[in-house]
Amino acid sequence: MIPLTIFYLHIFAAIFIWVSQYQKQNFSSGFVSISFFILIFSVVWSICTYFSILFIEPQGFGLYFDRNVIGLVLTTLVEIGFYILFFKKPTLKQN
Repeated sequence: MIPLTIFYLHIFAAIFIWVSQYQKQNFSSGFVSISFFILIFSVVWSICTYFSILFIEPQGFGLYFDRNVIGLVLTTLVEIGFYILFFKKPTLKQN
């Protein structure tokens, strides 16, 4: 159930990214942003899965929170931090 929720959140985020880029720029910019989103998701997911396999036993922390789910949760947390930094609007500081 946890992986399904995480994948639904990623689908919602992909739709949100495409719509926001489509409104700001154009149709193809939305697809470039989704491609970037998919690329970051797949790379971060493989790295987090590697680390979860390295450090956590196969059964994980219970029936619904095994090491594959832990890898997905770590992926989501890393992505949240990355996208907050990436899509944050720059602020101008005046002296």
